[in-house]
Formats: sequence, structure tokens, C-alpha cells
Amino acid sequence: MAVWEEFKKFALKGNVVDLAVGVIIGAAFGKVVSSLVDNILSPPLGWIVGGVDFARLKLVLQAAQDGREEVAIGYGMFLQNMINFLIVAWALFIVIKLMNRLQFESRKAPPGPPPPTPEDIVLLREIRDSLKNRC
Repeated sequence: MAVWEEFKKFALKGNVVDLAVGVIIGAAFGKVVSSLVDNILSPPLGWIVGGVDFARLKLVLQAAQDGREEVAIGYGMFLQNMINFLIVAWALFIVIKLMNRLQFESRKAPPGPPPPTPEDIVLLREIRDSLKNRC
């Protein structure tokens, strides 16, 4: 029973739950970015460069023959995946930058009481006030 209690304590720690939520949101975000690149960004970009479908761009090394499939390097899909990666990396960079800024601001020590005034300054102020009262 001790192992179960230890596992429950581990699984319910804030960091583990936060990590699980992050992984799930990250997977969903990856799908959104893939859809953005595949359905929103790539078609207009392909149209601009002459009606090219990036997903179908490939370098054929050996054409299909005698019932065998062609051998090709699908660099178009690679380009789309690189765009996906760059968008996800950029978004992650922004999120981490914002989190670091928030953590830095929360770590700033609240301003403490001002340091005590040195004795010579106090004495000079008393002399000044005394001279003002004489005149």
C-alpha cells in the first residue's frame, strides 16, 4: 500500500499535473498549427509561386516501373513540417519569454523602508531650521 500512496503523492504534485496539461495542450496546438500551415498558409503561397502544391513537391529518384512504386524524396512535406516547427518554436519562445518576465517581476523584492538618515545630515537640517527661525 505504501507504493500506491507514494505514486498518488507523485502523480498529484503540481508539476506532474502541469506537465500533463502542457503535453495535452501542446498536442492540440500542434494540430492547429499543422492545419494553419496546410490549409491557410500553403495554398496561397503555392498559388503565388505558380500553383504549386507543396505537399506534392518531390524529387523522383526512380520512376515507377514494372509494378514497383517510385522512389522519391518528398521535400514538399519536409518544407511544410519545417514551417510547422518554426511556428510552434516561435510560439513556445514567446510563451517562455512571457513566463520568464512574469517570474522576474514576481521575484522583485518589495521596496523596504528607506535607510536611516545619517547623523551629519540630521544635524545640518537642524542647523538650517534653527537659522531659518532666527531670521
